[in-house]
This record gives sequence, C-alpha cells and structure tokens, in this order.
Amino acid sequence: MITTLKQIVEAAVERGKRRLVIAYGQDAHSIEAATMATEAGLVEAFLVGEPDQIEKTCKEAGIDPSLFTIVPAEGMEHSVEVAVKMVRNGEGDVLMKGLVSTDKYMRGILNKEWGLLPPSTTLSHVTVMEIPAYHKLLTVGDVAIIPLPDMAKKKHITKYLMETAGSLGIERPKVAFLAPSEQLLPKVISSVEAKELAELGEAGEFGEGYFGGPLAFDVSIDKESADIKGLKGEVVGDADCILFPNLDAGNLFFKTVTKFAGGQVAAMVKGTTAPCVLTSRGDSSQTKLYSIALACLNAK
Repeated sequence: MITTLKQIVEAAVERGKRRLVIAYGQDAHSIEAATMATEAGLVEAFLVGEPDQIEKTCKEAGIDPSLFTIVPAEGMEHSVEVAVKMVRNGEGDVLMKGLVSTDKYMRGILNKEWGLLPPSTTLSHVTVMEIPAYHKLLTVGDVAIIPLPDMAKKKHITKYLMETAGSLGIERPKVAFLAPSEQLLPKVISSVEAKELAELGEAGEFGEGYFGGPLAFDVSIDKESADIKGLKGEVVGDADCILFPNLDAGNLFFKTVTKFAGGQVAAMVKGTTAPCVLTSRGDSSQTKLYSIALACLNAK
C-alpha cells in the first residue's frame, strides 16, 4: 500500500511512462514540473503553445527545450483545444493545465464536440493529502469544482474517491461521509444524505469498502474522539477517504491543511476519459509533480 506522496511518484515510474500533454505549457512553473516529471522517468511531455515563448522560458530557466515535444498553437484557447484533442484522440494519456485560466481549461474539457467528459457523468476534483498529523494518506473530495453536490453527484464523487484510493493499493477503502454530527439530524441535509450514502455503500452500491455516515470530522480521523463518544466501526478514527458535504467545507479544509498544517497534496480531475491535472498557477513545482504522478498512476 502506498503511504506517502513520494511513493506515488515511485509507483507511477514503475508502472511506465505516460504521455503528458500540457495546455499552454509555456510558463516557468509548468515547464519546471514537466522537467521534473521527465527526468524522474514519469512522462514523455508535450508542451502545447507558442514555440518561441516556450523556448524563451526554457532558456531563462536553464532548461533544454529538446527534453519536450513542442506542439505549436496560438493563444490560450487554441492551445487548450489542441491539447484536449490530442488526449481525446489517444495521442496523450494525461492532460495538464499550463498558463491558462481555469475557466478556459475546463471549458475545453467540457466541450461537447471534442472534450473529455462522457455523457451523464459528473466532473469532480479528487485530492490525495499527506498530513503530518495523520497516520496515512487521506483522499478527499470535492474541494475545487462542485459547489453543492446533490445525491447523484455525491455518488459519483464517492466512486472517484474509492477508485483513487484503490490506485494507492487500498483494497477496501474506509469512506467517511461528513456532517456536523455523528447523530442523525433530520433537518440537516448533509446528515440525512450521509446516512443514505453509508447505507448505499454497505449495500454494495460503490463496490468493496467500509462506509460511515453521518460522521463529524473529528470522529472520522481521530480514534480517541471516537472512543470517548463510544463509536464503533471500521471507518471511525481511521478514514481513508472523506466526502465533504459542499465546496465551502472541502475547500476550507484543503487550504487550512496546506497553509497551517504543512500538508502536501496531489490532485486531479476525475470523471473524464483521461485524468486531468488541475493545479493553481501558484502551486509549487513539487505539488505539480505529485499531481502528475497521481494522474499517471490512474491513467489507462
């Protein structure tokens, strides 16, 4: 079982190189991440964008542009279209966001004519977190895309969490469905839906796993809190996966852990025909490397 983000990189390298296509990949951070991934043996990288600017950025960073295949495209939107079509047509295994705004990147992925989202599927963001205060990797969603997922979307997110945990070698992931309390609160939607999701999980809706809900955050990750409250079960105090009730809760957790608790992350978009790396332009090259590795590990 994989227990650190570094091990994700190692496992992805062992699995074999994947073809990484970076949309508008002409900024220093994206090129540095592509260089790290290439030199680690993770990927064969394709930088889609304006060749002169890509070569200029490489020169300024002291990077040899011959490490990559440069695919010409003019501007952000054209670069996204070219990159998405490459992945859709089987010329790439993983898509990554370069120096392009998130809305333009997502618009390309969602394009009905040449995008990467199959019909009747939910697009969601899955994050694997390495947190100093927790005893193993924690896979969480959604912290970046879906503001207020309904039950149908929560079912999709649950499957994505379990698939991702499975790629880390966890045979029966322990999934916590969060609400304000472990007590069922009939007037609180997150509580009612968490109970329903846990029951669906136990009935086999999501495959092999353990499911708990509603669970407050503390009892899902802290055994002592669970023991004090007299809670039993495979999930309490030992969750592998957490489904947040909404984007506010998920995003706040994500930023608190990374800014205050020294958490490191790897993240990708799921629901698409190929994994898509969606990192912030301000994310470190190390975070981008971990995210590329996670996507490669989950690529077909």
